[in-house]
Formats: sequence, structure tokens, C-alpha cells
Amino acid sequence: MLDIETFDNLRGGNVAYKALAHPLAAERLAALAAQAGSVAIFDPDGIAGPLLALCPDFDVEGVYVQDTLALGKMRGGHAARSLTELAHANVKSVLITAFDGQRTARLLAAFAPKGAEILTLDGARLPEAMLTNKTRYLESVNFATNFVFFRDDGHFATRLTTANYWSGYGAKAVRFFHRLYDGTGAVLTEWEDEAPTGPGGYVLDSTVIRRRFGLGPFAGQLFIHAMGVAGHDVVKYALDTYATDNGSSLSCTHDANAWPSDRFAGLPAPRADERVILWVQNSHAVPIPAGAMALDRMGEEAPVAIDVEIAPFASHPLDVADYFPGLHWPAQIELRAGRHVVRPRYEVVRGGRTRIAHINVERGDLKDDPGIKTLHESMGRGFLLPFPVLPRTRFKTIVQPTPMAISEQNLPLRLDVFAADGKLLLQRFLGKLPRRHDLALDLDDVLEPDALPDGGHAELVYDFREGGEANGWMHALFRFEDRHSGHAAESSFGAHIFNTIMTYKNEPQSYSGKPPGLSTRLFLKLGFGGRESFCVLLYPASGPWAPHSETALELFDANGALIDTASLSIACSGSAIVFPSRYFTAEKLREAGETGYVLIRDTTCRLFGFHGVEDNAGGFSFDHMFGF
Repeated sequence: MLDIETFDNLRGGNVAYKALAHPLAAERLAALAAQAGSVAIFDPDGIAGPLLALCPDFDVEGVYVQDTLALGKMRGGHAARSLTELAHANVKSVLITAFDGQRTARLLAAFAPKGAEILTLDGARLPEAMLTNKTRYLESVNFATNFVFFRDDGHFATRLTTANYWSGYGAKAVRFFHRLYDGTGAVLTEWEDEAPTGPGGYVLDSTVIRRRFGLGPFAGQLFIHAMGVAGHDVVKYALDTYATDNGSSLSCTHDANAWPSDRFAGLPAPRADERVILWVQNSHAVPIPAGAMALDRMGEEAPVAIDVEIAPFASHPLDVADYFPGLHWPAQIELRAGRHVVRPRYEVVRGGRTRIAHINVERGDLKDDPGIKTLHESMGRGFLLPFPVLPRTRFKTIVQPTPMAISEQNLPLRLDVFAADGKLLLQRFLGKLPRRHDLALDLDDVLEPDALPDGGHAELVYDFREGGEANGWMHALFRFEDRHSGHAAESSFGAHIFNTIMTYKNEPQSYSGKPPGLSTRLFLKLGFGGRESFCVLLYPASGPWAPHSETALELFDANGALIDTASLSIACSGSAIVFPSRYFTAEKLREAGETGYVLIRDTTCRLFGFHGVEDNAGGFSFDHMFGF
């Protein structure tokens, strides 16, 4: 496993990791290693491990520390020594593993080996023009970055859509730095773009990028760094994949989640008539050694090594059937990623159609929480995992619970189904599912044939009637299939406590201030290339809340100008399907353009949503929405 610390659910992201892993910083670290020669490392902040994991080129004589409690402990493969021994090191240089470290360098000079050059990580800083906060380097806003699965290969194109949501937090001049890698990890091109001055939309289409830079076909990844930001330090986006060869493929996914993880879960095994391809995209400037990652059937504890080396920033497609021949849906597969990759994409090929979806971070820090079993009655139904049931006259809806914590051994679950008006139609106990379960519930098997012709939604809820444990990180995969065209889409997400005035730990979540979360700010892109966008908004409630939402649909253009506003009311525990064309005139939508978007706002409740686009040939995409 790569010796890095990336994200902690309580403390948030590790800025030092982002500073060391940034592609430009990685190049400068390699140059710094060449300059350092034989080097003694003084490690005041405990980052020697990730430094040497991400840049193993340093010729390290030893690692030295001040903290007496750290003496003898391993840092980057070296037992930490006392700083009092540093003067006797036979080295060319001393490296202080700190940014903004000049004061420390001056103090250390008296204790360094005679004639040794004293270096700091300032030699690996990003260019000054890329820094949002120039006074303190390790500030989260200096590293608002993400990776994008980006492909334009003659069959498929990809299209990233986001907005300058940082302007709403006071950002004045946001710019984007991009670096595009091909499948081998080679840099194809890099460039910068200015974001709109206000909360305008921003689109990167791979077909436009190919023309702009004269590129050939590629299937790799795009690194994107937002500069001049405020409020959020992650680049959020929606990513569409669409056919360019007159094919019928169309899908969309959420942003990549910028933090590498030990494990990922929620990868479905193929049906007998499918291929499932997992795209492993190296997020670092060091190779992934053969055997450093593995696939395992969920709950089997018999991992199969991925016996191939993957070059820095390279993209490698793995056919699941090569590792598990004969394993079919509804079996699930776990990726033991060793912190080498951010949230990977997978590709399902079936009947001439390809769809793209993502797997999710499997938490290693979570343990069972006995308090969930004894939640106070004021918390109502507690944790809910809501998902749409698309109109059943056209679509099948299938739900598959997915273990999403290493410690999770069972999932005691119930399914609650609601009509669009909030009426409870069905409650069905699913059992105390083992980690290695094979349940994929087709709602056709539990609903009356004429139920929900126009759609509704369902929620997974903890139910302990047969015992079991819970941790609050309940997840599931949702698959939607067009009964006529055969087109499918799938998405996955996790549970929260929704819309209660009482709180449990950090739930209900709130994007600003302390819980409970009583507001909604969701991003809905507009259609492109003749396709129409839509979303399904859900109003889940763990306990009694406002009878109806007071939802505003705000139409913005590419420059962030508000063009028009429409209103919407959703029943508590209800849902609504929203097509922008039903709320805004064709003239207003043309004025917004394909780079415009709809912001869904509600200050009375927290809504949850899924979005996508559909064409006129039975194709559609669908994934959960993002907010800011």
C-alpha cells in the first residue's frame, strides 16, 4: 500500500498530500532529488513517508526527528533517529520536509553536517501564479484539483460540465489549469482557461479539445486545477460519455472524488451477455507495481492480484472476466487499490451499447455504531438511502445494496417505496444481508404492475428485527433499464439522515453551518447536441417536516447571469421529474445556451437528486447530482 494519508472524514483532506502529489510538484520533486544527492531528511511534520512514496528518487541516508516519542518509528522505510545525531551524517545535503521552511533552515544550520546544503520542499512549490493563498502554501484553496476520465477515440467522446460556484463564496478571478494524459501516461497537452467572472457554466468537450490542439485519438485522464477559488477546494463536475460514431451509447458520472483510497466497492460483475471493464488510472508520478492492487469478490477474502505494472498517470482497462471467469451479476467485486487511484470508472458493454459508471470509496476507518440501533424516537426513521423509481411504463428499476466499509459484515435493511405525492406504498424487509450477498432487487418483483406509472422513489432503511449492525455508511447500486430500447444507466450513493430538527453526531448534514441541513443547492446541466437534460428530485424525510418544498429553479447563462426563475412544490417523502423545457421557454433556454445550467434552490428542506440527459432514440444517462 502506498504510504500516504489522503482524506480523513473528521479532519478532511490532507493538504500536504495534494502538495506532494500535484503533477507539477512531482516534476519539481524529481529535480530536487537530483540536486540533493545523498541526503539526510529532517522530518518535523511527519511527511517523510508520503514524500518518499511519491518520489522514491531521493538517496536517503536517514530520517531525523525532534519528537522523542517518534524515535525508532518507521518513516518512509527508515527508523527515525534523533536530530542530535544529524551533524555526523555523511551527506551532500539536508532536506527539511516542510514548505515555507526558511526559518527552520536558518535554525537548523548550526546542527547540520559541515558543508551540507540545506534544502526545503520550497524547491517543489507550484509557480507563484498558481497559488490562491500566496502567504501560506499548505492552504487547501491552493490545491483545488481533480482528475477526469477523458476519452475521445473515434467511438466515444467525453464532456465535462461544471460552474464557477466559487464566485458565490467571494472568488473574483478563477482560472483553470489543465493537463491531458494519454493512456500511456504521456502528456498530450496542457493549457489554462479563465472561468466566467460570475457563477457561469464551464464546459470541456473532448471533441473541441482535439480540434483546438490538433490531437489524435486518446483514452486517458485530464488533471484540472482551479486557481483563485474560495469556499470549496474540490473541482466538482458532471461527466457525459457519448457516442461519436453514430452509436447509441450515452452515460454520465459524478466527479472523480479527488482522494485515493485503500479500497473501492460497488463494482458489479457482468451479466452473461455483458463485459465489465474497470479503468485503472494511476493518480501519481510513480508506477503502480505489478501485484500492488487486487480484485476480490466482495466478502470472499480471496483477492486476485492485478499482475501488471501501470506507468505514472497511465490508464489501464481491465476486463473483470479475465480475473473472475464465470462470475456473473448480481455478484459484486471489490478493488483493493492500495491508495494508487482516485474513484475509478467502469464500463459495461452490452448489446452494442456502452455505459460508464463509478465505484465508491470503501471506508477503512468506520466501525459499527451501536447508537444507530437505539436512535432517539425524535430521529424518526434515521438513516435513509433514497433513489428514484423511474416511470415504470418505460423503465425497470433495480437496487443492489453494497457493503462500503471494510468492517461491514452484514446489512440489516428494509425497502420503503413512495409515490410522487409522498404516499407510502410498500415496506419490505430485505433481511440481514451478509457481506457476500447476491441480492439485486427488481422492483417489478415487489410492486403491483400498475404502481408508479409516472415514477416515484424508494428508500433503504436500517431494520434490526433480525439483529445486525450498522455504521451509517449504507450504500447501494441503482440500475435503470429502458424496457423498449434496452438502454441502461446505473448510479450509486450513500445514506444520510434527512430533514429532522434533531441531530445525531454530524447528521443531518449541512453544507454551511452546523446540522441540521435545511437547504438545497443542486446543479443541473442543460442538454447538448440535441439531447435534453432532466433530473429527478427527491424530498426524503427521516421525521415529520414541511408538507411541501418551496423549490426554485434558477436558469443561468454561460456568464452567470440569471435569466429566469420557476417554482416547484414537492410533497414531503415525494418526488418530481424536472425537464427544464417544461419550466422555461425555448427562447430562454436558447439564451442560456448549452453552457448554461439550472440551479435548484430550496431554503426550507434538503432535497436529493439524480440527473441526466436523454436522446430521441431511447438513450439516456443518469447519476446523482452534486451541490455547492
